Amino acid sequence: MSEPSAISFFERYLTVWVLLCITVGIVLGQIFPDVFQAIGRMEYAKVNLPVGLLIWVMIVPMLVKVDFTALHEVRQHVRGIGVTLFVNWLVKPFSMAFLGWLFIRNLFAPMLPPDQLDSYIAGLILLAAAPCTAMVFVWSKLTNGDPLFTLSQVALNDAIMVVVFAPLVAFLLGISAITVPWATLIASVVLYIVIPVLLAQLWRKSLLTKGQMVFDEVMAKIGPWSIAALLATLVLLFAFQGEAILKQPLVIALLAVPILIQVFFNSALAYWLNRVVGEKHNIACPSALIGASNFFELAVAAAISLFGFNSGAALATVVGVLIEVPAMLMVVKFANRSKAWYERSPA
Repeated sequence: MSEPSAISFFERYLTVWVLLCITVGIVLGQIFPDVFQAIGRMEYAKVNLPVGLLIWVMIVPMLVKVDFTALHEVRQHVRGIGVTLFVNWLVKPFSMAFLGWLFIRNLFAPMLPPDQLDSYIAGLILLAAAPCTAMVFVWSKLTNGDPLFTLSQVALNDAIMVVVFAPLVAFLLGISAITVPWATLIASVVLYIVIPVLLAQLWRKSLLTKGQMVFDEVMAKIGPWSIAALLATLVLLFAFQGEAILKQPLVIALLAVPILIQVFFNSALAYWLNRVVGEKHNIACPSALIGASNFFELAVAAAISLFGFNSGAALATVVGVLIEVPAMLMVVKFANRSKAWYERSPA
């Protein structure tokens, strides 16, 4: 299966679009600072209204694709699902908290703004605490992963995320000695997980009553919405972050280090564990890929709500967007090339 047939033009060059948005946002922020300050003040209960709208446009089309009735498929591959849940919820967030402490608070601390260290770590934690929802379907297809397994693990992760995301993030921020704004955190979960899930599922049900063809046509039309809204959000974000980035261009490269390590470590761990427990290659691939990628749209939204446009947390989540596609394509290539090794008996 060739990559172009599975990954859209915008998705394939997401890193390029993100870099362009960084440039455009920084330039516009320097030329029209008053305009963007006015946008930043358009908020209610600490939620920026323009960004909130863009986040919904990002998230809802992705969640419409999730079929929660696929949860019954979980029992078909209990071992693969077990690996997925173990890596996604017991390894990934905690390993990222450790990597944040190691690199941001210690190794890279002399090269970073001291007043943003905690905020950077918070952004990394938010990124790791939200398992991938949409792009994992693309990565799974590129490895010929089992589509029903991919769908069932996404549905299960999303169901868990509704309940676990807030307390898990609060716990990890707590052990990182970061003050937890509980009210804002819970509001973010309701605004960016609970309500979008409900709206998306109602929309999905309404579309499916009109037939699968209508559903597929609408999905094709709204597909670009998520990427377009994400890019618009990034322009706004970097219009606010521009001054800090111009003063500290090294920050993005330093933040990318723990994110890349997390991607490769978690994907390798899940891939290996699936082999150990005896799952097939087409199960191991989507299991490993969902453990490596992130629901970065949610992470960006939560970071902005919790810490603001100008925060290091918001910047850290955007770095996750920046490196998502090239890093995941590397993981896909490894999974495809190692298939012969995987299918050999571990003995």
